[in-house]
Amino acid sequence: MPASRVSAEAIAARLSAVGLATRVEERARYTSIEAEVPESLLAESWREVLEVVAEADRFGLVATNLSGRTLWAVVHKSVPTTGDVGGPGHQQ
Repeated sequence: MPASRVSAEAIAARLSAVGLATRVEERARYTSIEAEVPESLLAESWREVLEVVAEADRFGLVATNLSGRTLWAVVHKSVPTTGDVGGPGHQQ
């Protein structure tokens, strides 16, 4: 399992422990986590949620009248640096 998936699953598990229903999806360059945030979420729960999503590479909150509030976070998949990639210029 990719490291991004492991990190995303850990974030999702902690959000679930706060009482949020989460979804984890693989994308080409990152793993995403989404959670619907109820209006009734208590202030101390918000603090925990913010501590959790701070572990992601990016996060945000989308709030609309139609769909409510959706928290999102992404964990980027690692990309090899030039020194880690073999090829014609690869030094051993």
